[in-house]
Amino acid sequence: MPTPLPRADRRVAVAALVDVVVIITFTGIGRRNHEEGLGVVGWAHTAWPFLVGLALGWALVALAGRTWPTALGHGVTVWVTTLVGGMLLRALSDQGTALPFVVVASLVLAAGLIGWRLLARLLDRPRS
Repeated sequence: MPTPLPRADRRVAVAALVDVVVIITFTGIGRRNHEEGLGVVGWAHTAWPFLVGLALGWALVALAGRTWPTALGHGVTVWVTTLVGGMLLRALSDQGTALPFVVVASLVLAAGLIGWRLLARLLDRPRS
């Protein structure tokens, strides 16, 4: 029988919230830069593929590693899954996946989903 996941604590909830805020910010800035407006329906249309990809990344780490994806190394898995899952779902739903968008999304999502984990790790290190 597989080892159960550890109980989710405040740290896990904050990590999930920060990841969602990264997606909200990324899609909101993209919509604003393309003058598409920031209404809830339009934003949701843009964000849902990446939110689903994010959920898949969290599930992948949780199921494969039997841990919550809060550590720096987990950020890579969450980033790749969010990016690839988001782009595949955008393609399947007839949303754009032009190469420049994929490049920008790759960089911004890496900076957000890996970046906060790196910052947390650096701040959590003992000081000598």
